[in-house]
Amino acid sequence: MKTDSLTPSRRAPVRAIAMTARCLTALVGGYAAASALASLLARILPVSRAEATAWGMILSFLIYALLALWAFHERRLHRVAAVIWGSAILSVGLLWLMGPRP
Repeated sequence: MKTDSLTPSRRAPVRAIAMTARCLTALVGGYAAASALASLLARILPVSRAEATAWGMILSFLIYALLALWAFHERRLHRVAAVIWGSAILSVGLLWLMGPRP
């Protein structure tokens, strides 16, 4: 359904659904992506386990903030969802393939 051909009163629900999807992607997907990327980073850093975990957690706050800001800056919702959810799924998949840490 094209939003350009709709009247303003009929366009409002479409925009509300899109904004809700963007908010959920930024909040929930951003958290999932940031935590998965932090875990992956903690796993691949060549330092002690405690240091790697600390660096991963510190950087997760920066990653989450950047993803949330970018989610509202980007005009295309499908690109936002693909990047955020895709990075979360890819990071979890890589963690799963790596297996438990020895």
